[in-house]
Amino acid sequence: MPRHWPVLLAISLTPAPAMPAGPSFTNEVMPILTRQGCNQGACHGKGAGQNGFRLSLRGYAHEQDIISITREYNGRRIDRNFPARSLLLTKASGSATHEGGRVFSPESREHATLMEWIKAGSPGPDADEPRISKLEVTPQDRILKVGERIHLKATATFTDGGKRDVTWLTRFDANEPAIAEVTPAGEVLAKRNGAASVRAAFLTEVAVASFTIPHESAVDPSKFQARNNFIDDHVFPRLKDLRIEPSEKAGDAEFLRRIFLDLTGTLPTPAEVRSFLADNDPAKRDKLIDSLIGRPEFVDYWTLFLGDLLQNRKERDHDVRGVKGVRQFHEWLRAQVAANRPWDALARDVLTATGKTTDAPAIGYFIVTVGEFREQEKSEVAESVAQAFLGTRIGCARCHNHPLERYTQDDFYHFSAFFSRVKLDRKNPKEAPTALAVAPRDANDRRPPGVSQPRTRQYLQPRPLDRSEVKVAPGADPRVSLVQWMTNPANEHFAAAMSNRVWKHFMGVGLVEPVDDLRATNPPSNPGLFKALAGEFAGHGHDLRHLIRVIVKSRAYQLTSATLPGNQAETRFYSHYHARRLPAEVLLDAICQATGVPERFDGYPEGVRALQVPDPGVNSAFLRMFGRSERVTACTCERSGEVTMPQLLHLRNGERMIEKLASPGGVLGRLLAGEKDDDRVIDELFLRTLSRLPESAERLAVRKALEAGDPRADVFRDLFWALLNAKSFAFNS
Repeated sequence: MPRHWPVLLAISLTPAPAMPAGPSFTNEVMPILTRQGCNQGACHGKGAGQNGFRLSLRGYAHEQDIISITREYNGRRIDRNFPARSLLLTKASGSATHEGGRVFSPESREHATLMEWIKAGSPGPDADEPRISKLEVTPQDRILKVGERIHLKATATFTDGGKRDVTWLTRFDANEPAIAEVTPAGEVLAKRNGAASVRAAFLTEVAVASFTIPHESAVDPSKFQARNNFIDDHVFPRLKDLRIEPSEKAGDAEFLRRIFLDLTGTLPTPAEVRSFLADNDPAKRDKLIDSLIGRPEFVDYWTLFLGDLLQNRKERDHDVRGVKGVRQFHEWLRAQVAANRPWDALARDVLTATGKTTDAPAIGYFIVTVGEFREQEKSEVAESVAQAFLGTRIGCARCHNHPLERYTQDDFYHFSAFFSRVKLDRKNPKEAPTALAVAPRDANDRRPPGVSQPRTRQYLQPRPLDRSEVKVAPGADPRVSLVQWMTNPANEHFAAAMSNRVWKHFMGVGLVEPVDDLRATNPPSNPGLFKALAGEFAGHGHDLRHLIRVIVKSRAYQLTSATLPGNQAETRFYSHYHARRLPAEVLLDAICQATGVPERFDGYPEGVRALQVPDPGVNSAFLRMFGRSERVTACTCERSGEVTMPQLLHLRNGERMIEKLASPGGVLGRLLAGEKDDDRVIDELFLRTLSRLPESAERLAVRKALEAGDPRADVFRDLFWALLNAKSFAFNS
């Protein structure tokens, strides 16, 4: 034996010194990279990475990130022998060329932590270490003055019960930086009057701190006292806190036109306007509301509302519904609205629908959202259901953890598993009806319902978005368990999603915007009202008509759209009615109603109103131009209320508009032929378009044109054209 072997053998048998535990990769290293923006979409978190270095977007896949950081390219990013030379440190600290510039200084806590981690051997994720369970940010709900600063503190609670100050690892963002901005360190600066929130994000948890910055000028307290119901008990104190003066109550003519358009999508007739204005009954508004809710036109309008929400349309490719299938679902929805079917019952019928399209039209919802996918988790159904029924956008979590909410990729596929037993037997509608059955996609698959998570390959069973446990009995439809969880009164999202949508319909702006993006990091403008409105809806059996009555009978709804110097810039707190352009179908019907000339739709009898047409694909240049919903997705952004130049040109010079104005059988033609009293013609045209009588100056201007010798027909045609092109005609105000 060589004489050195015993020494070498002794050395080899001596245990190596234990490496220090070092900082946690999951709870410290990755949060540092996330807070500094290293794994954001604009840097190494994008699909192709940046300059050969790729991280999972915002750190959703730690098991992949540890490989990228420590092993990729022969581990060139980590130097365990000389930790200070590690590219992870030299690039971030600016001592080596880095396209992203200097991220932190060599003296920073971030640099020191990463250095310690490298010295400890750069350990990866530890499955046994505590995980975060809750994040809190303090202080909460503070009132600030313009120019005031406040420091936020983020505290994380972990699964072992421990708590840690993680402010230095937390990413802060302001939702209204023009009102209140926040620094990376969590210092908030109140910049101008209003209300704003700051989002704090650490690992998979988020928290929100809200701030109110009142106006400096005081408002007479009596301006906030008049109330009609509990809605006003939330709206007016909020305005008082902000020192925003509310507008006055709308006059009868303004209210009448508004309530007709909002409830029925129609204009009041001249006779209805005259009758309402002459009525001295103090309860006439409440009586009118109850009367309108009982009309067929109300049913038509709210059937359209639900048709948008439930994406009632033909398929984009390889359609098996046809116009007939769309009409069948439309008629089914109309019957539910006419019967005042509770929203939870209607949702249950749609989400658990089975059978053939001929006897179960509601399966059309799954035909559109599942489509031709055999593996339902690859379809749009999970995100469509979450967005339509819970007001929650989970589509991001299909590929990575949600960037603004606590939903992870696992959460998405657990939720998708509720639809894993949906099996469509798609047929050409000319040959046979399509059918939906509840069955495994493979008859030999004996596993419980579930789907495979594409990144981890784990088989995930159904679980709601709140991560509570649900039981799905063997052979049962998992969707039943989903609906039971969804419609449970303890699930605030279900009632809140619909009540927020309905609130926006009437008030112009949702308590949460966008209305289908309810999340902790997107707080309502009036949290107390948001909760109370959802509670009212759920507490009255999800009765849509009750919810509608409560909203439109409030003083907040009945305020005028005319603004005051102190509230003209306000857009979120309902100090005045928010005027908005009429929806495409309502505007087209209003033009037809005012002119007395109906629109023609291919495949439908004359006289069918745009609101009554089931198919969003019906050929209509007007409806396309004015932003009808194509119902391609569950997003409310499908319907547009924007005003564009082509719209204005169409209203002024469009061929169909000119035809309606000039039609001998239309309103103007009949008036010119049968009414010799010019004042009566003036009154009739104003009543049919703006739902009011003309003001003295308006009447005088028309009379002057007549007295100037212009042809009578030309004067009144010009007047009618001007009224139809007035902002107060195309807008509900």
